[in-house]
Amino acid sequence: MSSKVHSAKTDNGRSRSTDPQDYQAVPRAIAAMPKSFAPGDTIAPHTHPRDQVLYAIEGVMRVATLREAWIVPPDRALYVPGGIEHGVAMKGRVEMRTLYIRPGAAPGLPSEPAVLEISALLKSLILAMLEEPVHYDEQGRGGMLAALILDELARAQHLQLVIPMPRDERLKRLCRALLDDPSRPETLDAWAARVGASPRTLSRLFASEVGLSFAQWRQRVRLHNAMEAIVRGEAIGEVARANGYESASAFSAAFRKAMGIAPRQLTRGGG
Repeated sequence: MSSKVHSAKTDNGRSRSTDPQDYQAVPRAIAAMPKSFAPGDTIAPHTHPRDQVLYAIEGVMRVATLREAWIVPPDRALYVPGGIEHGVAMKGRVEMRTLYIRPGAAPGLPSEPAVLEISALLKSLILAMLEEPVHYDEQGRGGMLAALILDELARAQHLQLVIPMPRDERLKRLCRALLDDPSRPETLDAWAARVGASPRTLSRLFASEVGLSFAQWRQRVRLHNAMEAIVRGEAIGEVARANGYESASAFSAAFRKAMGIAPRQLTRGGG
């Protein structure tokens, strides 16, 4: 990440720093930062002392730690506890609204990275917090907003939008290649020849290191890829066909089962 000082304007025209380091020692429970990213922008792996809520009001993010990867569509956010290394890749233009939260600021906050459903109320609270000074009045409106945000985050629904990553280097090469291009058609036997392990060994490693079979893991990656396409505005029927489903209904059923949400919920006005 850059060490240069940058700034952005909030909706009320105030200037606000976009350097995460400026928010780590703020003597408040919550510090809020707005930032815009262009398609393809990345944030190199890094850590923060504070917990972080990565929330985009527009665009899709892919966030990765050493052991897991997440796709984070609009109206969802990734909660990353302080000290966990993570990197971010922007899938299209992203308008990020980040919260930096003092560890232990409230009971019930996630202790592990988790994708959270962002309710209409929580979205409004986050945007309202950005209109408060960084050193907001803890006894005034800013303090009340912070308390409500912490309560809503603790109550937020957790979504299963994670792709577990392995430790074994051979399996890691396979998984990274499929993350880069989920449409690759190679069978497990073909991948075994590429990475220097037997199909039986790869099957065992998938089960022990990620808790999914090869087919299940690849399907999850493809569904995450489909999610990105839907958020970009591609028709659900076209996305279904591109990911090997004979009908939009079959795709929608598989998507809901794996992701916990219907594809139409990712479209604007989908509800």
